[in-house]
Amino acid sequence: MKVRLDEIIEKTFAGEWGSDDVDNNGIPVLRTTNFTNDGTVNYSDVVTRKITKENINHKFLKKGDILIEKSGGSNKQPVGRVVYFVGEENKFLFNNFTGLIRVKNYDKWSSEYIFYSLFVNYLNGSTKKFENKTTGLHNLKLDSYLKSVEITERSLKEQQAIVNVLNHLNKIIQKRKKQLKKLDELVKSRFIEMFGDPVTNSKMWEIDCLGNITTKIGSGMTPRGGKESYLATGVALIRSMNVHDGKFEYKDLAYISAKQASEMKNVELIENDVLFNITGASVTRTCVVPNTILPARVNQHVAIIRCINESLNPIFLNNLFLQDGFKYKLLNLARAGGATREAITKQQLEDLNVILPPIEIQNQFADFVEQTDKSKFVIQKLLNYLL
Repeated sequence: MKVRLDEIIEKTFAGEWGSDDVDNNGIPVLRTTNFTNDGTVNYSDVVTRKITKENINHKFLKKGDILIEKSGGSNKQPVGRVVYFVGEENKFLFNNFTGLIRVKNYDKWSSEYIFYSLFVNYLNGSTKKFENKTTGLHNLKLDSYLKSVEITERSLKEQQAIVNVLNHLNKIIQKRKKQLKKLDELVKSRFIEMFGDPVTNSKMWEIDCLGNITTKIGSGMTPRGGKESYLATGVALIRSMNVHDGKFEYKDLAYISAKQASEMKNVELIENDVLFNITGASVTRTCVVPNTILPARVNQHVAIIRCINESLNPIFLNNLFLQDGFKYKLLNLARAGGATREAITKQQLEDLNVILPPIEIQNQFADFVEQTDKSKFVIQKLLNYLL
């Protein structure tokens, strides 16, 4: 049997914001910036506000309360995320971009069971049809959404059993995510250990400009017919959304016809090409093209960097770009023109000076990265299964 959510919960409460806390004696207020995508609250950046309204005691958060995002989100991240509150009671309020969901009858309903129902509902995209957009913000039609949600009725014991299983799975997921992060940090540390600071060249390696040690640096092009001509299958067309730092994102990968691909022969990718985003918000994101999607082409927002194998290892180059100091250098380069849209030109990439250790040492590092990637692949595969 299904029960409508609005019959299970109290009337949702609007948030509070008040005024600036000039004397640092205000009330901590949770915002959507404190929401995490795994349903927990991040307390690292909680603001305090001066709130003098009376009769707001019922709005102070209690253990088991659920906060829902009413305004925010983006085209890539719909509004409607939820977090489960387990912090200190009667200390925190919440702002007017969020709403409070509180179960009426705890003898009948587990608030954590309700939270997981809403959490899964969001992951399934159920909030999207209740969005409207004003001045760039995505707003959730909260009342309509909550009336649409139906919860499977179970005994309290059954609800708690489901919650226990999901909590256990969530712990495993978070552990695996930490392992992935540690492996990324390990690669960065190994780079510094072997090559030093690539910006200051602390190990005094030879330096050369990228144009001298590559056979190709150039951006792609838009296929004839533009976005409307994309297909469900065919030759892969890589866009900036597919290129992430050290990782290729297969989601939203576009495809074009063999005829379109033949017209874009000059932007064909080959094994070990380095992809580099050259415009927009994702400028300087970079990864090595995976062999599994070849043959492929790139659009005009992505550059191809093809290394001379005897001089420059593509895995080394990619990880050079990912080092914090060098990434900062690249971002400054993208902003140097003063234009409103960040961009890096072909000439800037060709003129870019990079350290050039002996190729044998670069290859040793690349072998280490490939071994680490195998471990990451196993962990990611398990994560995909759990998620």
